[in-house]
Amino acid sequence: MGGGVISSRGSGVAFLGGSMNVIDADNIAKQISTMPIFTGGEVKVQPLVGAEHTETLNMLHVHFAAGARTKFHTHTNDQVLLATAGEGIVATREREQVMTPGMVIHVPPGEVHWHGATKDSAFSHISINPAMETEIVE
Repeated sequence: MGGGVISSRGSGVAFLGGSMNVIDADNIAKQISTMPIFTGGEVKVQPLVGAEHTETLNMLHVHFAAGARTKFHTHTNDQVLLATAGEGIVATREREQVMTPGMVIHVPPGEVHWHGATKDSAFSHISINPAMETEIVE
């Protein structure tokens, strides 16, 4: 296996030559979100992969305080949620699914849903999706 130099450009991102990015999520600060999609309590976000890396994919680590969640919304493309900490809920208008670390939920385009923490537990998930539009429907 050939050796290589890993260089860093700040923000927890290292470049292994070529165009591959190595992102150290532990070095990306959690930022309090003021996005209008969130309700019910404090939400912090860590942008992992986004416009600085690619125009076609977004990856965001979202940290919900107990009781915080998104409003009902839809997306124009698929969304994948990977639970990383605590206990959360992903809900449609008809069903609620509890999420715990390691669980993955796929939300198809156009499905009205919300996701966030339970009333009694903080919750974190990684949201992975192609570039898309989100519409709040609540």
